Amino acid sequence: MNGVAFLKTFTSEILMKKMPALPKTPTFAIPEDFHVDPKKISATRTKMETAGVRHCFSLYVDVHGVPKAKTNPMAAFEKMAQGSELFTVGAMDGMGLVGPQEDECAAVPDLDTLIVAPWDKSKAFFFGDLYYHGSPYVNDSRQILKRQLERAAKLGFRFNVGLEPEFYVFRDTNAVEGNPIGLAKHRFQGICPGYDVHQTLQSFEFLEPMSKYMQELGWGLFSFDQEGGHGQFEFDCTYGDALTISDRFVFLRLMARQVAESMGLIASFVPKPFANDFRSGNHFNMSLADLRTGENLFAPEKNLNPLAKKHGIPLSKLAYHFTAGILRHAPAIVAITSPTYNSYQGLIAQGDMPDISWAPVLTAYGRNNRSAMIRLPLNRYCVENRSPDMSVNPYLAAAVQLAAGLDGIEQELDPGEPLNENCYNFSLADLAKRGVKLLPRTLLHALESFEADSFIDLALGSEFKKIYLDWKLKEWNEGFYAINPEHLTRRLTFI
Repeated sequence: MNGVAFLKTFTSEILMKKMPALPKTPTFAIPEDFHVDPKKISATRTKMETAGVRHCFSLYVDVHGVPKAKTNPMAAFEKMAQGSELFTVGAMDGMGLVGPQEDECAAVPDLDTLIVAPWDKSKAFFFGDLYYHGSPYVNDSRQILKRQLERAAKLGFRFNVGLEPEFYVFRDTNAVEGNPIGLAKHRFQGICPGYDVHQTLQSFEFLEPMSKYMQELGWGLFSFDQEGGHGQFEFDCTYGDALTISDRFVFLRLMARQVAESMGLIASFVPKPFANDFRSGNHFNMSLADLRTGENLFAPEKNLNPLAKKHGIPLSKLAYHFTAGILRHAPAIVAITSPTYNSYQGLIAQGDMPDISWAPVLTAYGRNNRSAMIRLPLNRYCVENRSPDMSVNPYLAAAVQLAAGLDGIEQELDPGEPLNENCYNFSLADLAKRGVKLLPRTLLHALESFEADSFIDLALGSEFKKIYLDWKLKEWNEGFYAINPEHLTRRLTFI
């Protein structure tokens, strides 16, 4: 048999044998049956074309809450809307899937979240979700929040949130004194510039376009002001469902930076940029509403419940249980709501400031008490957590607080006696007698609590818990082991 004949015979024998079935190709990113309504895609395109949009972005965020996206020209919008854009999320900060062998995620925009940039109508933004191997990606911050919102919905609740974002806008920093050069031509010379009208009016070059854009977006802006820091401002808008408000917060930071940079200014979201000035907080005002009627379920019952009678603050029993859940898991929660090394330089009573900081320092709650972590304000039926700051990932913060609050409701927890006094005046001995603990003093302390609390596995997922812990421990090490030049100057020849 010659070589050609042998090859033909050998090939025939191989083909006649039953070959093992190849494994089914896994769904790469979006589900195989994924479908977006063509009419909705068409209607969204029409809106963007009418506005003059030329480029669009489908946003997701990394562990810090910083938006990421590819830029799609309008010609590619239909493909983008159906999840065509793939991302190697392992290259992003704290998102998992690290390694060259890992598959990509697809970003699928929620077409209902369309925002045409008010400062540049040629650009449009969507918020959306990441998909991996046919399912929502478990470590996507927005998906983590959606899982907790689904849990609340099964209990008949809608989670509402109102934020109080504060941040600095300045022209430069004074390297000698460490003070910001704010927008105002004349720096306020008193102890605290908060609410000063002259400072506000001198800062309208930034404040006016920002307020105009927020009103154009329909966010229900009802006030903005000069805050306690020199060149620090706060914008207050109507509350809404947690997912919508989280999307808006991410966009607010993006928009503020764009507006500031267009004027040659710097918008800073670092929690404590200056040792002798105020922290930039981002308080979460939270409540649960009846999913069917929209009724605020934190409003007091007609006949006060036993907890309201016992503790003297007119709120519903659900509000008390919700508060207790957050306090139970407070040290771990703070690792999310105050997520950076710098965050804990702001959680102080006074420090180098000429006045009290107004920042929370205690794992406690009180009636209108701003020195405690949880404030129960008298002018609205909600639970205000004062520990979150401007560097927060809003999806993670909303998710972990909702999970803790629902935990408190399901276990019918009692938050204990409220602290309605100035907690800054309490000694450690006073606090010990009352059974009140300080909030974590550093990111490391918060992360140790975060790791030890099994509740976090349920709230965020075990895989994400490990990702977050690993990433933030690196941040701690980076901040802690660096030598502070100012400290070195003072101590170089001290001993």
